[in-house]
Amino acid sequence: MFRVLALALLLANPVLAAPVLQETSFWAMEVNNGDLPPIAERLPEVPLIVDLEAKGRNFGTQGSNLRTLVSRSKDVRLMSAYGYARLVGYAPDYSLAPDILRNVEVIENRKFTFQLRPGHRWSDGAPFTSQDFRYWWENVVNDPDITPSGPPTFMYADGVLATVRFPDAVTVIFEWPTANAEFLLQLAQASPPFIYRPAHYLKQFHKKYADPETLETAVAEARVNSWAALHNKRDSMNKFDNPDQPTLQPWMNISEAGSSRQLFVRNPYYHRIDARGVQLPYIDTVEMTVVNSGLIAAKANAGEVDLQARGLDFPDISILKKGEADGGDYKTLLWQNGAASQIAIYPNLNFADVVWRKVMRDVRFRRALSLSIDRRMINRTLYFGLAQEGGMTALSESSLFKSDNFLAFCGYSIDAANALLDEMGLTERTSSGLRKLPDGRPMEFVIETAGERQEVENALAIITDTWREIGIKLVMRPLDRNILRNRVYAGKTMASVWFGWDNGLPTAETSPSYLAPTNQEFFAWPMWGQYYQSKGEFGQKPEGDAPNRLMSLAEDWNHATDNSTRENVWNEMLRIHANQVFAIGILSEAPQPIVVSKRLRNVPETGIWAYEPGAHFGIHRIDEFYFENPHQQVIQ
Repeated sequence: MFRVLALALLLANPVLAAPVLQETSFWAMEVNNGDLPPIAERLPEVPLIVDLEAKGRNFGTQGSNLRTLVSRSKDVRLMSAYGYARLVGYAPDYSLAPDILRNVEVIENRKFTFQLRPGHRWSDGAPFTSQDFRYWWENVVNDPDITPSGPPTFMYADGVLATVRFPDAVTVIFEWPTANAEFLLQLAQASPPFIYRPAHYLKQFHKKYADPETLETAVAEARVNSWAALHNKRDSMNKFDNPDQPTLQPWMNISEAGSSRQLFVRNPYYHRIDARGVQLPYIDTVEMTVVNSGLIAAKANAGEVDLQARGLDFPDISILKKGEADGGDYKTLLWQNGAASQIAIYPNLNFADVVWRKVMRDVRFRRALSLSIDRRMINRTLYFGLAQEGGMTALSESSLFKSDNFLAFCGYSIDAANALLDEMGLTERTSSGLRKLPDGRPMEFVIETAGERQEVENALAIITDTWREIGIKLVMRPLDRNILRNRVYAGKTMASVWFGWDNGLPTAETSPSYLAPTNQEFFAWPMWGQYYQSKGEFGQKPEGDAPNRLMSLAEDWNHATDNSTRENVWNEMLRIHANQVFAIGILSEAPQPIVVSKRLRNVPETGIWAYEPGAHFGIHRIDEFYFENPHQQVIQ
């Protein structure tokens, strides 16, 4: 991964000879009619030239439509992840390089000078300049009406807010007195903090720039309470659901809101080209259809997708392979799953019930739950023994993997689990054998799920039987994903089940902030994460030696100037998690099925399916995928 150096570093793309540009067939009619400038006027003066041969890939041909499925209308935001146009982004080897930016100069991890590509344009043809960064800085995150909580935490280093300067149209400088080693890593995320905005578009919704009467009318027509609410509604860089908002991504959303069929069309001003002068993406359009999650595997089997992984799980492999063998026009690749655990149980240490909360914060309780899970049975029953049985930690391919961490409190032992619960004083039982809480209630442990993965429910069914042997009744409660998240964040959920950390393959150079209480997305301590994210305005201050030690270690990593120190930080943080069992990992490294049309090219045979880092398909540059013998499309 990206190396954060102590002195100075220049991140820049390899310099390749400028090729002769080729007009895009999709936009040829628009160009001929004079409705769109020719390709030479649409590209930046210094486009990003992709050396496909150096990557072992083939040059592609433009054209065709790529079909994929999602289970929720809000998953349209995945197009921002899949497209993965970032200021700086990860390559498949996890090195970090400029993408939208021409280059980046880093001095002591505290001063970052961004050089933009002269002539770069938004998808509507408007210039992309430093003023778009200024608009984000001055009129979005530092406008109390739009962002009441103020600038995000990553814009602070040791409590000091960044100084941001805009010397000219193609230069932006972010500077802190001390190191902010996470800054560039944040910008490369699957859901990054877009630190720029299309100012020319959003100004019409900002009271500082818009005509008051026009803005008032727009607020009324949008049925929102204020101009700021309207501005936030129209500003959807991550959601990617506002077709009117210009983008820098490879495809533009041109769909009507709420439609079950979302269509994305190639961006005529996209900044990447191949070494022959052909503008990327190769594929003209992407069709994203919303279907019931239970139908995704069947539709993939029926040949109704060209590229699909979302909504597919290990149990689907057999039917997909059978369909492929029976003449299906697709192949099923098996990629490594990059999540730290396929299935993990999260006792909510911020649960509103005081009695249960005290029990769950006792590490002996969490260890007892882990020790009374028969991982071998779950693995053999659900994954044919192909998964790895152990807790949530760095995966075996990570340089930070330690078998002691992976196996800590994971050996199946009902006797050891019962002994820990007895030691806690939870010795009284009901007539049916359930242990009692200190206030006399039976220990019914409610685990809420998103109800989207059959193997999760099957695993919990097996765990129900073994937990009964330690006097605990597991109650499973399926919910809608959004309802589940909101309940977890509010402290209403006793426990939940989800994947492990998105990034199960960290190196010493990976920020370990997700191991500390810095984010509400870690379901074991949502309110502690809220406290950090809101700078103390919301949530609860972390309690306990281990959580606070994790916070301190995360800061140590940010200030470290060498990888040896960073590795030591990581090792201690992983050791704390293994010892404290904040999340109860069950299994990891089960293969992820990837369904790919037999006509689709440049899709790697092996890869890592992970949201962080890498943005699922994004790290593999989906804009370089192409169809063999594509049909040509034009704008009428």
